[in-house]
Amino acid sequence: MTRHVFRLPGLGEGLTEAEIVDWKVAVGDTVEIDQIVVEVETAKAAVEVPVPYAGTVLSLHASAGAVLSVGEPLIEVGPVDGVGDSAAAARYREEERAGSGNVLIGYGTGHAPTTRRRHGGSRKAADRTPTPPASPAAVDQAPRVISPLVRRLARERGLDIAAVSPTGPRGVILRRDVERAIAAIAASASSAAVDPAASVAPEPASRGAGAASDATATPLRTERIPLRGLRRAVADKLSRSRTEIPDATTWVDVDATGLLEVKDALRRDRPDLGIGLLALLARICVAALRRFPELNSSVDTARAEIVRHAHVNLGFAAQTDRGLVVPVVRDAHLMTTAQLAALAREGTLPPAALTGGTFTLNNYGVFGVDGSTPIINHPEAALLGVGRIIDRPWVRDGTVVPRKVAQLSFTFDHRVCDGGLLRFVADCVENPAVLLAHV
Repeated sequence: MTRHVFRLPGLGEGLTEAEIVDWKVAVGDTVEIDQIVVEVETAKAAVEVPVPYAGTVLSLHASAGAVLSVGEPLIEVGPVDGVGDSAAAARYREEERAGSGNVLIGYGTGHAPTTRRRHGGSRKAADRTPTPPASPAAVDQAPRVISPLVRRLARERGLDIAAVSPTGPRGVILRRDVERAIAAIAASASSAAVDPAASVAPEPASRGAGAASDATATPLRTERIPLRGLRRAVADKLSRSRTEIPDATTWVDVDATGLLEVKDALRRDRPDLGIGLLALLARICVAALRRFPELNSSVDTARAEIVRHAHVNLGFAAQTDRGLVVPVVRDAHLMTTAQLAALAREGTLPPAALTGGTFTLNNYGVFGVDGSTPIINHPEAALLGVGRIIDRPWVRDGTVVPRKVAQLSFTFDHRVCDGGLLRFVADCVENPAVLLAHV
């Protein structure tokens, strides 16, 4: 009987390891060539990995949360009839539902990682005497929890797992389900705290209900969350930026009414182009870097040289559930505003699209804040931040009028320049016609 062990392949860009995020298959499943079997997270992005073999999954060599080096065993595939008797296969399914450590399976995207690893667990499980499977009715009624971490989270927060509504496939309770239930309890407790009726001293007869309510409140607990994958890479880069780059930040308030009018006009006249505010700000950044090329650079510390780049690779800082990522639009200086708009809306990007930036645009206004002193995306030399745009009083021609006002911040490496770009960007935001002289 032929068995194929598929090892973690090289994922490019010098990546040497990846963390298992979510298994798409389980032991006993039948897979086809090039079928996606697992999602892994590298230091740059989440990547779906296909298997080059067809057959039956015999074993998964790492659990979700394990970190594998390139070349380590990932999954073993054999002939369709290579799993063993049906009783053993049925027991695998029961162990998966129970979250047994004897079977290594995934437990859904977004779960907290675990460092547990076991190898060859499926063979050991097949050698033991099968336990009688639970009746269909019992299986349907019992909560199905794949991850031991999910069980532990519910137990630590005093949550009855049977009361949690599952959203996972085949009725599996995922971590997000437990977290949603915990959040709902906390929200209920908070609303009771601000309810005027709740401030009235309870009657002696109602003290039992009050005690029960207090028992369901979410306790504060100390947690240790490992920095892995993308978050570890981001942490390393930000720490290096703070260590190596002597940065400075300036900011200015701008009247963005004119820029919003341009955006609305483009949306009205050319809705097919999908040009939004981010694309217009990207166009302004490209024009600014043409005028101030020293800011489209990096510093080679080892050689004590400033490297001015011949191309503009524009990054867009974005906060995701895996941490801060900066998708990069390469050769932005060669693109039209419509092309920038299309690429800025790109939802999924390969790892290569998350590296090589020369300048970053950070629209933190989407979080409802006015200003920030962001950290430069090492090894770049500068970053432009844009706060929220809101109605504010503004003096125009000697009269106070309501205008759409935003705050711009500009953080730069003081080794390469002394500022200067921010005022040009502000002028373009307030009077977009200025762009015509620079594009």
